[in-house]
Amino acid sequence: MTPSWRKPAGMLIILAIIAVWCVAVVSLSGVVGQWHWALQLPFYIVTGIVWIAPLKPLLRWMETGHWR
Repeated sequence: MTPSWRKPAGMLIILAIIAVWCVAVVSLSGVVGQWHWALQLPFYIVTGIVWIAPLKPLLRWMETGHWR
């Protein structure tokens, strides 16, 4: 059985998604840093979880070759 090219490509896409998401969140830190801590907490919790959403179809594609 030969390895699929989708797994290494998918891993690179996952790393790119993480890098772009980190840059986006960090670029907002100047604004968010001025908020009260009670508002910062849910912001960082949500942004820490939301990046996982696009991974499910990507992981499915890596395994099967289909998006759905």
